[in-house]
Amino acid sequence: MNVQTIMTELQAKGNEGIKKILLKHGIKEPLFGVKVEDLKVIQKKIKKDYQLAKDLYATRNADAMYLAGLIADGDKMTKKDLSVWIKQAVSTNISEYTVPWIAAESKFGYQLALEWIDAKQEFIAAASWSTLSSLVAIKPDNELDIQSLKKLLLRVGNDIHKADNRVRLKMNSFVIAVGSYVTSLTDYAISISKKIGPVKVNTDGTACKVPNAADYITKVKEKGALGKKKKMARC
Repeated sequence: MNVQTIMTELQAKGNEGIKKILLKHGIKEPLFGVKVEDLKVIQKKIKKDYQLAKDLYATRNADAMYLAGLIADGDKMTKKDLSVWIKQAVSTNISEYTVPWIAAESKFGYQLALEWIDAKQEFIAAASWSTLSSLVAIKPDNELDIQSLKKLLLRVGNDIHKADNRVRLKMNSFVIAVGSYVTSLTDYAISISKKIGPVKVNTDGTACKVPNAADYITKVKEKGALGKKKKMARC
């Protein structure tokens, strides 16, 4: 498959109702409004393709960019590739999911997360916290810098309420991820969540709610799922 045939297929699968929902959730034009399950049908045909993923991403079409993340080869993605991707990731599903997923699966995830964390652009700073969340979800604890993660949790506790809107949301998600996947920091993450209290995020009129991190981690613990890592960040 090539970019032209895929774009034709994406256009055919576009849905105006889905498009309206996506636009309401922070996805930017251009896009066709393709369901994720339809994107995954195409993904299964391709599996992984480094160059095709880059070519699809370069179209700047949000549906194609999301598909690019599904077929990207994290092992082949360079730091330059990911730096380009984050600058072009203006839609929230790309900046907060696609790019962080692939960054976390690459060799440069932690390095890039720390480079992006102080970015003036809200979407890039939010991507940093999403990347960190994906890293703790897939990396064995012995490959993580536990003390650095603890300092980042403390940073969330000190800074979350004065951070930009989407950054607040992803900081809260980071507390949940660390508490759920890094058992040596579970109790500390819960204590940070209690220190933070309610996290207010403008969800632009959608039904999305910000979970209480401590409550969420406790539910994971009750299910006996603490520390159970994921095979890959993307889904």
